[in-house]
Amino acid sequence: MLTVLFATRNRADTLAAVLEHYITLKEPSGGWKLVIVDNGSTAQTGELICSYQQRLPLTYLCEPHPGKNVALNTGLARISGDLVLFTDDDAFPYPDWLIQMRTAADTHPDYTIFGGTIIPRWQSPPDSWILVWAPPGVTFTITNPLTKEGPTTSHNIFGPNMAVRADVFAGGFRFDPNVGPRGASYAMGSETEFVRRLVDRGFRSWYCRNATVEHLIPSSHMRMSWILNRAIRFGRGQYRMARCQQDPPFPSWLGMPRYILGQIFLEQGRILMALFGLDREKLFRARWQLNYLWGQAIEARVMRAEAVSVDQVQTSLPK
Repeated sequence: MLTVLFATRNRADTLAAVLEHYITLKEPSGGWKLVIVDNGSTAQTGELICSYQQRLPLTYLCEPHPGKNVALNTGLARISGDLVLFTDDDAFPYPDWLIQMRTAADTHPDYTIFGGTIIPRWQSPPDSWILVWAPPGVTFTITNPLTKEGPTTSHNIFGPNMAVRADVFAGGFRFDPNVGPRGASYAMGSETEFVRRLVDRGFRSWYCRNATVEHLIPSSHMRMSWILNRAIRFGRGQYRMARCQQDPPFPSWLGMPRYILGQIFLEQGRILMALFGLDREKLFRARWQLNYLWGQAIEARVMRAEAVSVDQVQTSLPK
């Protein structure tokens, strides 16, 4: 048996269309169940989900504390079977999705993590600059269409389409609540951080090319401002993951590493050069890199504040 698990928050309209797709899924050998965790929605999300309980093998949970990873950890308490498929509330699976993931896990017993293909489901046709300039994986969480079936790295496994053997969670592994969606501003890369942690512990990952979902790209995410804000969240996540792996004593100023501030200064110069040269592509790429660096600087201050808070708590404890 396998379990599909995802969190949702205030996406009732999209979720209804997604669940209609779930009704068309072909059942894998051993059966399956669906666990949906409502992460504090204010809309009619609960009523919508419950309306599908007669048509899907569905378990509905509520997790009021904000954070996608917090919600996923709550859902892990209700999984069944030997394989857990993770996805998003805006991902539309192909009918054979469960069967393809089941087959991959059964035919590759030495692998623990499985990633699948994610293609865009554009709400409206994207402008040409988006397809050329914006990095597709980071910006829209879609996979490289040239990725081949076989052993892979964590860079090719994304949250809307991944599976992990259940014994990993029985062994105590959980998602980091400090990473992933938690409101408008957050450190991006919740599933990436988790997969990297597993790989560092020796678990192997496999890319299942035929296990496919479509990831909805709403028109609001095709705006320049949204894409550039995405770079900030990406920078925050990359900095946190790097610092959790190693903590070198970088010289800092106001909690921000000086080397990042130096790179920010250089990138601002590139923006001025692009403006003077009237080069829109170079301007976009420079602004993206600047926002990425700002994200790293922001997360450096956040992590510094977290460390200070922990030190204060430990100091106040009786000895």
